[in-house]
Amino acid sequence: MDPVLYNDWHPVALSSQIAAGAMLATDLLETRLVLWRDSGGVLHAWEDRCPHRGTRLSMGTLQEDTLRCPYHGWAFGKAGRCTHIPALPDAPLKAQVAVFQVREQYGMAWVCLGTPAHAGPPAFPEFADDKLRQVWCGPYDVQASAPRIIENFLDMAHFAFVHEGILGDKRQPAVPDYTVETFEDAEYGSGVWARQCYAYQPQASRSATGGSDIEYTYRVVRPLTSILTKHPPGAIREAIALFSQPLTETGTRVWIIMALNDFTSSHEAMRAFQDTIFLQDKPILESQYPARLPLAPGAEVSVRCDRMSLAYRAYLKQQDLHYGVIR
Repeated sequence: MDPVLYNDWHPVALSSQIAAGAMLATDLLETRLVLWRDSGGVLHAWEDRCPHRGTRLSMGTLQEDTLRCPYHGWAFGKAGRCTHIPALPDAPLKAQVAVFQVREQYGMAWVCLGTPAHAGPPAFPEFADDKLRQVWCGPYDVQASAPRIIENFLDMAHFAFVHEGILGDKRQPAVPDYTVETFEDAEYGSGVWARQCYAYQPQASRSATGGSDIEYTYRVVRPLTSILTKHPPGAIREAIALFSQPLTETGTRVWIIMALNDFTSSHEAMRAFQDTIFLQDKPILESQYPARLPLAPGAEVSVRCDRMSLAYRAYLKQQDLHYGVIR
């Protein structure tokens, strides 16, 4: 297991999906997880595997803060330790389910499978701005590696072709030069960013009524997390955060949170707009070969407007990431 990702925090569900007394099955880094909330509202994240014969615990029942396996009825309490074996009620109770660290932030559940290398999930300061409206989009399941998806999120040259008539115009496909640097600050932490990125967009957002030149700033704040900030003319800064849940090396669940200065459009309309954008990207991402992102110099042909992509690849090498990439 890649220690960079094993010791990081990853999004696995919306908090609202997990009610008290309910279970939710998901996957992370080829590990089956079951999320459940106890009667006191505390969220738990366990390996979704009974230690007896490997059955998914999420197929069983949750009653009185006890998960019971559907196969042989073994019961496990809040700490993950077996509390009852129906077939041998007097047997020693040694079985223990693997229990992982979990926390809730930005309206989502985050899990770390190992020992956290960071105090919490990636920084997303715009989420706390009461002048912006937060909208959760997705999740989107994509048969592509998480680094490929992040790199696509950082790419402006595809706007005129993949998002024609919305984020781009084939009559204006040129990408002006921009600034790429590493950063370290109190607001976002550290990473790599591209500033002074400009693109003409026929409809930059759900609420846009016409085309305009939009200024972007892209930040990579963790290996599988990127935040795009937009600077609409005459308006406050907005942000779109893309968080990746790596299911496997070449399968990813994508979560997007938008923090936008739009208090008029409905949540459904704003989500539908983002759905349109991402579902235009999905077939492109799933067609890329190799599915893992190649980091070796010269593995793919790059040009000047790919400078942020190259900076991201260099950042992943510096972070010593191995999962989902070809080194």
